[in-house]
Amino acid sequence: MSNTAIKGIDVHTYLVKDPARALAFYRDVMELTPQWEGEQGAEFELADGATFGIWKMDDGSWTSGTGVMFSVPDARAAADYYRARGAKVMSDIHEGENCNMAFVEDSEGNYFILHERKE
Repeated sequence: MSNTAIKGIDVHTYLVKDPARALAFYRDVMELTPQWEGEQGAEFELADGATFGIWKMDDGSWTSGTGVMFSVPDARAAADYYRARGAKVMSDIHEGENCNMAFVEDSEGNYFILHERKE
């Protein structure tokens, strides 16, 4: 591998409006453990070694984030579980040929998916 080859993703970060509120959502509702916390955000290392982060821009600018799919063994069970913990999980579960997906909105207006791969 050359010194310029892209070898992976170090962190995927969503912008947030209120770092403390977002930290509480991902820590307390979604049960992610922060590996780093600061005044402007936090990072969470997942079981597979991937890192997810939240960050407030210095100028307060914000745009909604999408695209993160958190891997779960059972999308329907995960949707029910996190909904009961206070997450805003959309009622429809997408059942596809290769995967099942539950769509979730975080405390800041960002969207992510609870994603179950089928064998």
